[in-house]
Amino acid sequence: MRPLAEWQPGGVRGLLFDIDDTLTTRGKLSAAAYAALERLKAAGRIVVPITGRPAGWCDQIARLWPVDAVVGENGAFYFWHDATAGRLQRRYHDPDEARAQKRARLGAIADRILRAVPGCALATDQAYRETDLAIDYCEDVPALPLAAAEQIAALMRDAGLSAKISSIHVNGWFGGYDKLSMARRLFAERFGVDLDAKQREFSFVGDSPNDAPMFAFFDNSVGVANVRRFAATLPAAPRYITGGESGAGFVELIEHLLGRG
Repeated sequence: MRPLAEWQPGGVRGLLFDIDDTLTTRGKLSAAAYAALERLKAAGRIVVPITGRPAGWCDQIARLWPVDAVVGENGAFYFWHDATAGRLQRRYHDPDEARAQKRARLGAIADRILRAVPGCALATDQAYRETDLAIDYCEDVPALPLAAAEQIAALMRDAGLSAKISSIHVNGWFGGYDKLSMARRLFAERFGVDLDAKQREFSFVGDSPNDAPMFAFFDNSVGVANVRRFAATLPAAPRYITGGESGAGFVELIEHLLGRG
């Protein structure tokens, strides 16, 4: 991972970014980080959070934040607010019936994991999810070691789920989609952009293993400094790294993109 100062970001049209511990800091969205997001949007860049957070959160983000769309639940859908129609629009990977059938199977899997891994818990945002299972290993429970998160992910995979570790949760879902596959669909459908052909015109910033597909795909990928926590387990590392952690690193990146760093 090279220092952010070594990257010359001329021609970057937009930013895709993780939320937890990338935009936020210890669970809080600072005024400085939100203001940086507003500055980037006001500068005419495409701005898209790519998160593991639930549909309930993404509804609010798409409606109220200065963003063009949001990808949620690790690629299960994207939402955007259609200003012309005055309403929220939703695009899912799976149709309604398939989502309901898959969701009904997650409860028993969660029970097995909670019995097998002492100290973990169902994420408090689980009630607002439409597609996946989120097990908390360090957000609202006393922090467990990464080995426990890896055990949770292994149990999910044994049950037939795709599983990814974030900085706070382990997420599992039925299906082969991820953050990158839904980002590709979003950019093709909403912006008329073929990300495979134009990926150098965009950047992604994140902090944890569930961001690895994005780190591997984007030549201009960035990690906030706390990504080093996962250095030993990252399937793919970001190309560049900020000096600051979490929201401070996010602000540092925005200033760099806007030529103010």
